[in-house]
Amino acid sequence: MNTPVNNATGTRDSGLSQAVNGKSSGNSQPAIAVENIVKRYGNFEAVKGVNFSVANGEIFGLLGPNGAGKSTLIRMMTTLIPVTSGKAIVAGHDVSKDSDAVRRIIGVIPQALTSDQDLTVEENLSIYAKLYSVPRAQREKNITEVLEAVDLSKWRKAQTKTLSGGMRRRLEIARGLVHDPRIFFLDEPTTGLDPVSRIAVWEMLNNLKKSRNLTMLLTTHYMEEADRLCDRIAIVDHGTLVALGTPVELKQSVPGSNVVEVQFNREDPEWPTRLRKLSGVTDVQSQSAGVYRVLTSNGSQTTTQLVEMAASLGETLTSLSVQNTSLDDVFVHYTGRQLRDEQVKAVSFIMPPRPGAQP
Repeated sequence: MNTPVNNATGTRDSGLSQAVNGKSSGNSQPAIAVENIVKRYGNFEAVKGVNFSVANGEIFGLLGPNGAGKSTLIRMMTTLIPVTSGKAIVAGHDVSKDSDAVRRIIGVIPQALTSDQDLTVEENLSIYAKLYSVPRAQREKNITEVLEAVDLSKWRKAQTKTLSGGMRRRLEIARGLVHDPRIFFLDEPTTGLDPVSRIAVWEMLNNLKKSRNLTMLLTTHYMEEADRLCDRIAIVDHGTLVALGTPVELKQSVPGSNVVEVQFNREDPEWPTRLRKLSGVTDVQSQSAGVYRVLTSNGSQTTTQLVEMAASLGETLTSLSVQNTSLDDVFVHYTGRQLRDEQVKAVSFIMPPRPGAQP
């Protein structure tokens, strides 16, 4: 079991058993082992000495805002970009030294939908299987099996451009499975999907993990996706691993077992100070004008105190609710800001010229 760790301070959260050190429990040889991996572009360091490992049969999530380094990590592990320093070992193969062996045993689902829209579903799968030198008889069997797995058998002969966005995403997943990979990488697999399609993909991935004994590593910026799918989650921020653990461990590592969300009828700069003085309160997060998330060790007591405080001040509570600690609270705890508030930032570096290029 891995302990959520605040890399900024190097301290461990008490009550959990092991620090973030790249070790997985159980199996002595992890499916994926990342050791002090670094990626630089000129003077810009996109990934800064990250360590973690993924156990066989595990769904492992990289959670973080856009620009945190998730996609860079996954591209290094899948041999798409070179590692600057450190190691990434996939199924026992070093991605820098034995990239061909790595490519043969992994499946990769990129963010973008890349299947050829003018080909049929079956043709897209067949071409991909041929690229992996899957024998013809095995190819037909694999195509039939993966189409059943992603519930696209009825659309086998349909042109890809006639499929909905959710169905195209399922085709992408089927394509990544057609050569029987042992390890599956998914880079933000549900981006752009509607809520119903997103949930359908989650259910499909869970079923695939069980039926095919797949190891999966996925990146996401959806909190609920990470919570619903992943056995363990690594939170990445500014190219650094800031916390690692199961969803339950991560939530338990945040001071305060409940979250009281309160909205006042008017904004007042004194609200944060007043709320922090309530007994049991460990943190106060301002959401918007008059709306606050209050982390507390006793939700019912804090709720009662809030009502009494508002009444004594002659203020009105517009809404009041008690929730359990969420991954959103975990992210704020370890990074100091909310995931949904992160925007894509321009990177301040200049790509070095290609050898022989003219100025």
